Amino acid sequence: MNQLGKMLICMGLLLAAVGVVLVLAGKLNIPFGKLPGDITYQKKNLTVFAPFGTMLVVSLVLSIIFNIFSRWK
Repeated sequence: MNQLGKMLICMGLLLAAVGVVLVLAGKLNIPFGKLPGDITYQKKNLTVFAPFGTMLVVSLVLSIIFNIFSRWK
């Protein structure tokens, strides 16, 4: 039970850190979600947003971070 509690605390801190990064990115006018490759389709009552460019950048950054941690450990 102790390990589960520690894991939940770590996940909460990670989620809070991601939230802070997103807030800071919005204040610094970083075009997160408006990159080339992000598709937005709008009609009268329908909006479809597919952030393919953003997903690619996030995937690349996370892959590099996890690769560095796996080599370090």
